[in-house]
Amino acid sequence: MTATADAEAAANELTPLADYLGSVLRRLRALPPLDLDLTQAYGNVLAEDVAAPHSFPAFDQAAVDGYAARWEDIAGGGRGVGYVPAQAGSPGGRAVRLNVVGDLGAASWRPVRLTPGACFSVAAGAPLPIGADVVVPVEWTDQGMAAVEIHRTPKRGYGVRKAGEEINAGAPLARAGTYVSPALVAVLAATGIGHVVVRPSPRVVIVATGDELVEVGRGSQPGQVVDVNSHALTAAAAEVGALAYRVGICDDDPEGLRGLLEDQTLRADLIITTGGTGTGPGDMVRRIMSRREGSRAGPVTFTEVALYPGTALGFGTVGPEEVPVVCLPGEPGAALIGFEVLARPAINLLAGAEPVFRPSVRAHLLETISSPAGLREFRPAHVAERRGGGYTVQPLRGGPLTLSGLAEANGLMVLGERVTTAAAGSTVDVLLLDRRR
Repeated sequence: MTATADAEAAANELTPLADYLGSVLRRLRALPPLDLDLTQAYGNVLAEDVAAPHSFPAFDQAAVDGYAARWEDIAGGGRGVGYVPAQAGSPGGRAVRLNVVGDLGAASWRPVRLTPGACFSVAAGAPLPIGADVVVPVEWTDQGMAAVEIHRTPKRGYGVRKAGEEINAGAPLARAGTYVSPALVAVLAATGIGHVVVRPSPRVVIVATGDELVEVGRGSQPGQVVDVNSHALTAAAAEVGALAYRVGICDDDPEGLRGLLEDQTLRADLIITTGGTGTGPGDMVRRIMSRREGSRAGPVTFTEVALYPGTALGFGTVGPEEVPVVCLPGEPGAALIGFEVLARPAINLLAGAEPVFRPSVRAHLLETISSPAGLREFRPAHVAERRGGGYTVQPLRGGPLTLSGLAEANGLMVLGERVTTAAAGSTVDVLLLDRRR
């Protein structure tokens, strides 16, 4: 049997990634909703649809600082004081002169009526006088106080915001599953909403395992490996919107791991471990967590998934509260890819966010590459928009196991299980990474 045939035979024994993800995500449920004050809602996900209880703006108002007037008084045929027709929309011709009968600010609340030949000086946000249908900007006038000369005639309705112009009462504002952003907070507040029902941000605990691990701040030595994963995965969980807690390094001590997991179930909605998922003699996580230990640790099922890098993944529950746990490989590149593939959608599902997966695009490949047979590969890449539309994608050096490539990537190129070679010019799927630059 050839090496290629051996690889294909081994791949046939692996669980397809789509099947594995489906089986895991079906076991998860969004966290119970809670009512939060609007000031606390940012970063959470709405648990129910939200409609506007009131219109916005709530009343007709001035959109600019200027003079509220009747359009017919300044555009011809009106009764402006000393009226001489001016060229509409231009500073040419002679000015229109109107009496200024009062000042209105944003705090004005008494209704006032505009009479022909008169105007009110208004601040942006001020209620519009009854009868006014235009606000002339200050800079288009001589800024008079008792009377004002208007040097340029705006169109009817200029400088006016009508009640409900942006949002009518009863209009849908956001659907369940929407992240509460700062702009959405503004919309909710503007329409009179002070509380919203949201899903809480999942509390995610990250544990790195292995006798070889040492804390950051030093270089690796023979027999020692700096703990990269717990720091990187804590950052990744926070990026998704979770409340992420790094508990540090757990040695390859069965009782230590059991006790740590038992403690963390009291404050976690999801636990992520990294390291020890393989079948070697030192892979303590797989040996311990795949056993049922009464109310303590387990059971977690470890599955060989058709994924590159990092085929060995674990999922199950721990403790009497049945807190979900995701077990990722110890190699840093594989751990980060495993997080993207498995942990990230799990966090989004717990948070009630929709969709749970990153957005993807189809992009033209700029370089011919090879990929392992029978495995779905996620490779760091740089995605760019083309001038004529569409996208191009450039694989980054070193493949998915190179941390520098992952740090530079703004996308993950996805090569299917049947792809062994992708030619330059072909079209491939790319997950878009929404990282800040």
